[in-house]
Amino acid sequence: MTPVVITVAITGSVPRKKDNPAVPITPTEQIESTREAFEAGAILAHIHVRNDDETPSSDPERFGKVCNGIRTHCPGMIVQFSTGGRGRDPQARGSSLFLKPDMASLATGSVNFPTIVYENQTPLVEDLASKMRDNGVRPEIEVFDLSHLHGARRLADRGLLDERPHVQFVMGIQNAMPAHEHLLDVLLTEAKRLFPSCTWTAAGIGRHQAEVMSWALARGADAVRTGLEITFGSRRIVSRRATPSLCSWQRTPSLSMGAALRHRRKRVTSLALV
Repeated sequence: MTPVVITVAITGSVPRKKDNPAVPITPTEQIESTREAFEAGAILAHIHVRNDDETPSSDPERFGKVCNGIRTHCPGMIVQFSTGGRGRDPQARGSSLFLKPDMASLATGSVNFPTIVYENQTPLVEDLASKMRDNGVRPEIEVFDLSHLHGARRLADRGLLDERPHVQFVMGIQNAMPAHEHLLDVLLTEAKRLFPSCTWTAAGIGRHQAEVMSWALARGADAVRTGLEITFGSRRIVSRRATPSLCSWQRTPSLSMGAALRHRRKRVTSLALV
């Protein structure tokens, strides 16, 4: 069977130690958690960083420390920075892209979240896309709504995105895209119509993680995502080794490693930018 990339989202912007003691907050904790996940089979690390008070941070020094630590202790692992906006100054969301991670997240439109509007105005999206292009950073297009695929298409038409983007469908966030199987088919069909050569993954939030992952695997997804960013609500996952345990759980026989996975990694992170 075709292998897939296991993505680990180790921290996110929401969970705190009070929610789950296993959430890695400091750069040292994040590096160690990522190393354990890497040894358990993860090959892509999605990185948020935090301030000392656990609030979301855009500090390039913290991003750089985590990035360097992962590259030292997890050779060959894909490093993906978050440019997400929860709790961050919009003008600072791309401030660490000069560090040239392999990838970075790019939300191409605004969406309702449980208690806020996750705001991604067009000038900000275009600025982030430009910085990624100029620094050789491959975007992961975060799709919370069907219109976000068309936002990505507009970026490509302007030369800010290539014709082979990596797309992630995010499902199950309250007030946003529900986790319904037929909606994944709608999203995937439209993504392949707009970008026939795109790679893709789907992430189910909280209790939806396993079912969305199973739908994605059944449809030939290039990657799957786990980690305490999207599973922190489970009080059963509280040990220091929570993140590697989640990655081990994802390593079914269909997620075999080896040469085929290296080929898939190269496909997902190809930097043939326009």
